[in-house]
This record gives sequence, structure tokens and C-alpha cells, in this order.
Amino acid sequence: MSRLKICCAVLCMLSLSALPALAEAGGEAHGEWGNTAWRVVNLILFILLIRHFFGKKIIAFFKDRTTGIATELSSLEAGKAEAERKLADVEKRIAGLEAERRALMAEYRAQGESLRTAIVAEAEEEAKRIAVRARATAENEIAVAVMAVRAELAEKVAAEAEKMLAERLTPSDHVQLVDKYLAKVVFH
Repeated sequence: MSRLKICCAVLCMLSLSALPALAEAGGEAHGEWGNTAWRVVNLILFILLIRHFFGKKIIAFFKDRTTGIATELSSLEAGKAEAERKLADVEKRIAGLEAERRALMAEYRAQGESLRTAIVAEAEEEAKRIAVRARATAENEIAVAVMAVRAELAEKVAAEAEKMLAERLTPSDHVQLVDKYLAKVVFH
């Protein structure tokens, strides 16, 4: 059978090579239908030659191409499914971010409240310490003022007493007093 195909191919080639000579010799006798018939025969022979020599390769090419397209489509479908899964994961994380943000805000508020409470407690303690120091300072200043008033009063009393003694004391009384106190100082 393959010999038959080869013979047909050789016959077609010979016929095709004779066509230009036939066209010059008397193409007018055949008319337009004859020209069209030769063209159709030529086309059929050309298709048969291509099918004979390149048919398996063309079929294999298109099968490979079909297989490649099917493989590519399946990998694209798998990629699409993976992308949809990732999109769902991202959407879940985005939804989870809102909850996480709320939780973080609540935690930060709680930390802020505890920090505020600690600062207020520390400030109250410091205020108590300042009040105690202020009382102690006030008491010390009062004591110093009282002592200053007493010292001033004692000086005034002593000055008044000296003044009164100076007015009442006579020179002879003065000498007796000095002698008396000198005697006490010397003996003790």
C-alpha cells in the first residue's frame, strides 16, 4: 500500500510538471472549465502530497498542541484554584485583622488605664509626702518663730529690768550687788 502511495505521488508530480507545457500548447481549447478542473486537480494533488509526506507530523503537531493546551488549561485551573484559596485566606486575615485591632485597642486601653491608675496613685503618695514635709516645715518655722519671740521678749524684759534697776539702784547698792555676785562666782 505504501508503494501505491508513492506511485500516486510520483504520478502527481509528473502531471504537475507537465501542466505549464499544456497551458502553452492550447489552453484555449479547454475553456474556462478546463482551467478550473486543472486547478482543482492540482489542489487535490497538492493536498494529497502534503498529507502523504507531512500528514503524520501535522497530526502529531496538532495532537501535541492540543495536549499542551489541555495541560496549560489544567495548570491554569489549578493556579486559579490556588489563587482563590489564597484570596480566601487573605480575606479571612483581613476579617481577623479587625478583630485583632479591636483586641489590641482593648489591651492598650487596659494598659493605659492601669498606667493612669498607677500615676494617680503615685501622685497622691507624693502629695501626701509633700503635705507631711510642709507640716514639718511649718512646725519648725513656728518653733523658730516662737523661740525668736521668746528671745526678743527676754531681751526686752532684761532691758526693762536693767532700766528699772538702774533707776532704783543707788551707787552703794550697786557696789554691794557686784561684791555679792563676785563672792558667789569665786566660791563656786
